[in-house]
Amino acid sequence: MTDSREVPLVTGPRRMALLSFIDAGELPECARFEDTPTGYVLIVLWHEGRVLMVYERERECWELPGGGIEPQESPRAAAVRELREETGQRVTEDELRFVGHTRTAIGAAQRVLGGAVFTAEAREPRPFTANDEVSAVHWRTGAEPLPGGGLVQTVDEYIVELCRQAPSH
Repeated sequence: MTDSREVPLVTGPRRMALLSFIDAGELPECARFEDTPTGYVLIVLWHEGRVLMVYERERECWELPGGGIEPQESPRAAAVRELREETGQRVTEDELRFVGHTRTAIGAAQRVLGGAVFTAEAREPRPFTANDEVSAVHWRTGAEPLPGGGLVQTVDEYIVELCRQAPSH
């Protein structure tokens, strides 16, 4: 549960709230948190100044690719796997750049989860094939409307802007 006095950095649809973002320069990738273990990853994948967004079927929302970390899997390995499973895009662990740690409150119960955010450049994007989780992808330039409309996860848009301002982007 979140502390009712904690003010989120940004809130989004589907009862999501970004509680904190700790830049990689402040806290290394290997940092672990007892109160909020790292349970998910997000990937900000760039190509020619555009970022890849996915339309997640169940949540009916445009968001960044990513997902849960399996037992015995590192966040970096989970990022590579999730990106491939959801979008067909392929990067290696070495191509990922760690950007920072997140704390996010999710759902009606406001369960708090920790996340790891990575970014990479897609040199030659692969074609997308819809799957059980993701029905569409879009390379987004900014805040333009996405194809077919639908909700956009504003928490993820906030994270994209943090990555856009990062030194290597």
